[in-house]
Amino acid sequence: MADVQDVRVWQSPDKTRLVFDLTGPHEHKIFTLNNPERVVIDVSNAKMKSSVEGLDTQSTSIRSIRTARRNQNDVRIVIDVTEPVNASSFPLVPNNVYSNHRLVVDLERIQEARVVAPVKKADSYEDNKRDIIIAIDAGHGGEDPGAIGHGRTKEKHVVLAIARELERLLKAEPGFTPYMVRTGDYYIGLRERTSKARKANADFFVSIHADAFKYPSASGSSVFMLSDRGATSEAARWLADKENESDLIGGVSLEDKEDHLAMTLLDLSMTNKRKESMKLGNHILERVGHVSKLHKKQVEEAAFVVLKAPDIPALLVETGFISNPQEARKLADSGYQKKMARAIYSGVTEYFRDHPPHGTLLAAQKGSAPVFSTYVIRSGDTLSEIAVRNGIAIADLRKANGLKNDSLRVGQRLKIPNS
Repeated sequence: MADVQDVRVWQSPDKTRLVFDLTGPHEHKIFTLNNPERVVIDVSNAKMKSSVEGLDTQSTSIRSIRTARRNQNDVRIVIDVTEPVNASSFPLVPNNVYSNHRLVVDLERIQEARVVAPVKKADSYEDNKRDIIIAIDAGHGGEDPGAIGHGRTKEKHVVLAIARELERLLKAEPGFTPYMVRTGDYYIGLRERTSKARKANADFFVSIHADAFKYPSASGSSVFMLSDRGATSEAARWLADKENESDLIGGVSLEDKEDHLAMTLLDLSMTNKRKESMKLGNHILERVGHVSKLHKKQVEEAAFVVLKAPDIPALLVETGFISNPQEARKLADSGYQKKMARAIYSGVTEYFRDHPPHGTLLAAQKGSAPVFSTYVIRSGDTLSEIAVRNGIAIADLRKANGLKNDSLRVGQRLKIPNS
């Protein structure tokens, strides 16, 4: 017997998530019916111990929820929905935060969720001067509170507050446009966060968190970039994933490349982005150090899934230890949250003023004419590899050199646009 004790609803831009608390492991079936549209969940050998009346379903895909006994032993839950949805479900076992078993049901809108690119990237440095797009990811959310610190302070609330202040600061800064990966209290999968940033044409991805440790004495802020080992494993994953074949890495499609060349391009791209991430991380770390004690004085490396973007510099900022009572009190304070957001903002904007991407307003302000370096073609070089190695779009490289195709000859001199 696994009785249903409680129900919670979380709404994100593209789906509604319901979480049912159960007294033990269970078996269930889920299916959809139409005319009218509804989702049916049958939980075997269970009773409904919680009322669904009064459940806040405003601004969700749910019109109403009904429950009834079925076959004397089972409970049937019928969810009347306002539009056709794709329904999926999965169980969760108890963990450090939730002591009970859970059933998670996702109702995803059938029309594709629209990710709006804040500003479309320019095709070359000669086009309209676009803004630099910063993807801001507030960690955790919804059913996942993250770490819970002193005074029951939840990481998901702290980091969303910091992210919103960072968004506000960047909106007010000419030449920058922020893109919020998570805009409210709901959960997004780790790889989906990176995917959203890429679809938004982000120039940089920063994930904001608050650390926790078993000993409350641990303290200080940290900045992480993707480790070399993590980059290598992700390149292998991309190579094996057929869905990524037509994706663009530095303006280069992988689908027409042999495996060894595709792997070389992925390695070059991730190596280039790790170098950028390191420089960005040092700028942020220096600024954060003026607000908070640093846990480590250098950019650390880890294989965080959320950092595994093959073509975007990405960092994870641990704003402090929420498990430390003193730091938890600071992190819960709106004034401190604003100081932390401003430190991240200062580090990001300082870096991009020094290293503005091609075709941006900041690049135009730095110099009216693009600056070039020269590269002499050697045996085995390809235009794709040169573009990826230098972190520029292959279209930019062609345009800078007046190339009509990708043919190269040994000894040929290429102009490489510099930031």
